Amino acid sequence: MIRVLIVDDSMLICSSLSKFVSGHTDTTVVSGTASNGVKALEWLEENYADLCITDIRMPAMDGLELIEHINRLYPWMKCMVVSSYDDFQYAQRSIKLFALDYILKPIDPRAFNESLSSATDRIIQERNHEAAQLILRKLPMNRMWMERWIEHIQTLRSDRMPLLIVETLELLEGWVAGNYYLLHVLSNLWLQTVIEEMAKDKIRLELDEGKDLGLGENLLHFHAIRSYFRLCAVRRLEEGSNSLMSAMRGIRDNQSSKVVDMVKQYIRGHYGEKINLQDLADFVSHNKTYMCTLFKQETDMTVWQFIVVERMNHARDFLLNSQLKVYEIANRIGYEDVDYFTKLFKKHFGLNPLDYKKRMES
Repeated sequence: MIRVLIVDDSMLICSSLSKFVSGHTDTTVVSGTASNGVKALEWLEENYADLCITDIRMPAMDGLELIEHINRLYPWMKCMVVSSYDDFQYAQRSIKLFALDYILKPIDPRAFNESLSSATDRIIQERNHEAAQLILRKLPMNRMWMERWIEHIQTLRSDRMPLLIVETLELLEGWVAGNYYLLHVLSNLWLQTVIEEMAKDKIRLELDEGKDLGLGENLLHFHAIRSYFRLCAVRRLEEGSNSLMSAMRGIRDNQSSKVVDMVKQYIRGHYGEKINLQDLADFVSHNKTYMCTLFKQETDMTVWQFIVVERMNHARDFLLNSQLKVYEIANRIGYEDVDYFTKLFKKHFGLNPLDYKKRMES
């Protein structure tokens, strides 16, 4: 959310500007209004804002003096000027005070929207830059935290993520040194760095900026700033970790399916030969135990059970569609011991081979 403070001695102008800001986007909100610079500073002592839109000529304290105070006391804030005076000196001084724009009254809604978009983009860009600098400076000395994220995601340890998120939040909070408004974008950059670090795992994921509507009111009191931005960061890290876990789970599931399909393909091509589990594991380029575990998880049967099913299906086809003897069929599908083959056939189909053939042909 970009929270806006509007300062103008005309209630009509304040109301009009409030409507423009509220209708701009669902993340740009009016947090407060004030009739002059003194009242604006009093409001800012109790409440938080990202952007001040101020008139110039007002009683008690004008807009330019207000901007000077804001620059000194609230350096994260940006200011825009809305004035009835087409005065070069006013415009020049506002630019020297780093005001983002100088808009003349009566206000053209289209021009105001463009100016507000530019202002909010500037706020976001500067915070992105500031957070990126923190990542560049701090991450090399805190690699263990990034490695823990990667390890938890690679091993799908979702049960350990809640504690790691809390610990990561404490780490990032130390980095921002009281500039809590940076926690949101810093959390996004942290997640983006995790994604980049996991490129070798073939994770392809784009995280959106996230919205924190509902986490706090339009009016954010100063005493609640830390808890609000911490909550925003926790939500961001939770959403990001869930997305990363889902992406990794999808990759693992896809890899598992490929391994199982390769095992099935090998068995179907070699069902008449002696099949060795180690040969199968070498074929799929995986550890034998891992391969057998994956196969069981995916198919609800062991590799040996699948081999028997595949062989029995071929045995039935030979039995019904050829003149081969029972021992010849046994040899064709990889069994030298005809009695053992007959026992397996009866267990699988409920009848021994000859009885099965009679029953099917009668």
